[in-house]
Formats: sequence, structure tokens, C-alpha cells
Amino acid sequence: MSKEQNLTTQEKIGEIITARDVSRLGEGFHRDVVDHDPVPGASAGLAGIQEFWSSFFEAFPDLDLQVETLVADDTQVAAVFTVSGTHTGPFQGHEPTGKSFSVRGIQVGRFDDDGLLVERWGATDQATLMQQLGLA
Repeated sequence: MSKEQNLTTQEKIGEIITARDVSRLGEGFHRDVVDHDPVPGASAGLAGIQEFWSSFFEAFPDLDLQVETLVADDTQVAAVFTVSGTHTGPFQGHEPTGKSFSVRGIQVGRFDDDGLLVERWGATDQATLMQQLGLA
């Protein structure tokens, strides 16, 4: 695919996440997407991506994701972002704290010829997130 198509798909994924419509994530992710950095115990493929976002929205209903930088070529898109929210639902076995967090993260996605994300690598500052919630 082209750089432009990859960016279009990445933007669509962002719109779907902003709308909290995990059922539509298959419009941007291949059903057999390989997540090189899944949460522990996550299902494989698209199901794991959908499970992650469903649980994250449950834990942080006011979740805000702001993309700071996008870099793309004909096969990959790298995104640097800030994610923030207030812990009002269960999160990784922890009861809600009512505390807010704001941390940085990065994701790199590889896209196929159909313009779907087929591989993902990513990291979010989990240690700071847990500290800000008072869980570490």
C-alpha cells in the first residue's frame, strides 16, 4: 500500500477508538493481526485488540488519546501519543481509584496491501500510569 493509504487507515483506527466502537476495529486491523506487545493473557489477533480497548474504556471511560507525531512510509506508520483518563472502573485487577493519569506511548504498525494493520509493536509508560493511579 501507499504511505497515504496507511495514514488513512491509521486515522480511521483513531476515529474508531475516539468513538469507542471496538466492534469496528476490523476496519483497520487485519483479523489475524500480530501484536508483538499484547497485554498478558490477551487473545490472539483482532479479538485481543478488541478485548484490550473494551477493558481500557471500562476502566477509563473519559479516556483521551492525542497523537503527537505520525511518521509513515509505504509499509509502516509510527505514532507517538499521549493517553490520559480517570480510573473509574476495574483495571488489571484493581478497583477504581478515582485518580487520573497522563502518559506517553508509541506504536509502530505494519500494513498489508489491503491497507490493514497486520503487525503492531508498542509501548506505553505503564510504570508512570500505575504510579499516577497510586497502584505502584
